[in-house]
Amino acid sequence: MQSAPTANPYAKVVSNSKRVRWDIDHDVIRHRRFDFDKTFLPSGLSLVNELDFLTPDDRRLLSQVQGRSYAYIFGLVERFIGAKVLEVSRQHALGDQVALEALVRMADEELKHQELFRRMEQMMADDMPAGYVATAEPNAVATAVLSKSTWSVLALTLDIELFTLAHYRASIEPHDDLCPLWKDVFHAHWKEESQHAVLDELEFLREDACLTAAERDAAVGDLIDLVVAVDGILQAQAHADASYFESIADQRYDDAQRSAIGALLLKAYRWQYIVSGVTEGRFQKVLFGVLDDAQAARVTDALMPLLYAVPTPSPAVPRQ
Repeated sequence: MQSAPTANPYAKVVSNSKRVRWDIDHDVIRHRRFDFDKTFLPSGLSLVNELDFLTPDDRRLLSQVQGRSYAYIFGLVERFIGAKVLEVSRQHALGDQVALEALVRMADEELKHQELFRRMEQMMADDMPAGYVATAEPNAVATAVLSKSTWSVLALTLDIELFTLAHYRASIEPHDDLCPLWKDVFHAHWKEESQHAVLDELEFLREDACLTAAERDAAVGDLIDLVVAVDGILQAQAHADASYFESIADQRYDDAQRSAIGALLLKAYRWQYIVSGVTEGRFQKVLFGVLDDAQAARVTDALMPLLYAVPTPSPAVPRQ
């Protein structure tokens, strides 16, 4: 006899976590290597098609450089996410044991994701030319992030995990021409992050319900500080990746083209890691649903300089 569906969202997360759970070697890597004849990060995220002077080979190469950083930055942010989830789980330790299990499972999965991204980096380092630079150290970033209020860290975490889902559904899943291993990594990642986003929202709203108006005001300031810090990481990585790409590309580019490559990388990284998340409908509904008008205006004003970073629409093809 089939059991009745549960109304407990934590129980549903636990059930889904058990159902979709995967193993790095058995289910994802499966003795494969990355195929460098294929694109990694699709153009909807990499924006490489906006540089019309790149050769097809260099567009593919730039997608691979970005794909390497895409994995690296996910591993970077999951360091502080895992630590925060373990901290928050203690609030359930002597209470709702199902909620505790859901959050402990999330922390375990985040540790697995970090291992997967470390494995990816080593595999790509073995097969790509030397010179790639990861500009931020995970523990230093985590220490800085975790110094901020729990409300702001949970808001940032929800943002990250919602854009993870949006990226996979809108840009990665539809493409059959991506490197199979690279695509499988982010398919597996998406399956578990789908449960994490549910927990992020639950814990963010639970934390928000405990705040006074003054505490929420301060937390909004923390969230803005975190966005500025993320943007600083993206600026540094975009600069490093532009230099690396230019050193290994098939062609030599002139000063104007090199400047355009650097600007494109920063735009793409801001789109990937900030703008695609803060403009996602579910995130806006949750975040702005708890802010008053003044707080919402502070967030909007802080984001305004970054909101240019969206894909440029392809020109319409005239009818014959």
